[in-house]
Amino acid sequence: MISEIVNGFETMNAVGPCVSVFGSARTDPENPFYQAAEEVAKLLVEQGFGVITGGGPGIMEAGNRGAHLANGISVGLNINLPFETGLNKYIGPQTNLHHRYFFVRKVMFVKYAQAFVAFPGGFGTFDELFEVLTLVQTKTIKPIPIILFGSEFWSGMLEWLEKTVYGEEKNINKEDMDLMLITDDPKEVIRHICYFYEDEKEERLQPNYDL
Repeated sequence: MISEIVNGFETMNAVGPCVSVFGSARTDPENPFYQAAEEVAKLLVEQGFGVITGGGPGIMEAGNRGAHLANGISVGLNINLPFETGLNKYIGPQTNLHHRYFFVRKVMFVKYAQAFVAFPGGFGTFDELFEVLTLVQTKTIKPIPIILFGSEFWSGMLEWLEKTVYGEEKNINKEDMDLMLITDDPKEVIRHICYFYEDEKEERLQPNYDL
């Protein structure tokens, strides 16, 4: 476990500013979300960001593929799972990290990302998304762009959070609902991230050291 953390820190400290892209391993390349994730990754590279994914197929492959095709940094945080077929082929040879422990993998996802983009996915995607939301809500890490891609997919969850979790049960604050941007436009993803850092360009280069 310790060696996994140390190896990850040594590798990621040299990578530079990145954006973590979450999403399903089961998304087919013909799926519009796969194509959108690839486009988002290309646009991120154009703005000087690398792309971090879980290193597997589906949305993860799309993110790495977009970064690779744009000649950018393409990081894969791989972990062995029964329904995934290993690493995708678009990860840089020096930025291919293998994990045994989920929690170490999530540390790398969060510590070295200057923004997060969540595409439609399953339990793993929700786990990663709510981990980030909790860290920002509790001020464990600094505020950071959290973007949900796919309004139709995410709208039910947001409605439930607004109506039940906040409205009826008061389990979160109203401002917690503002931690997420929802969009269907790859260019809006980039605009939101760049606007966030417009007056703090050096912040792009800083890991979340408090984590």
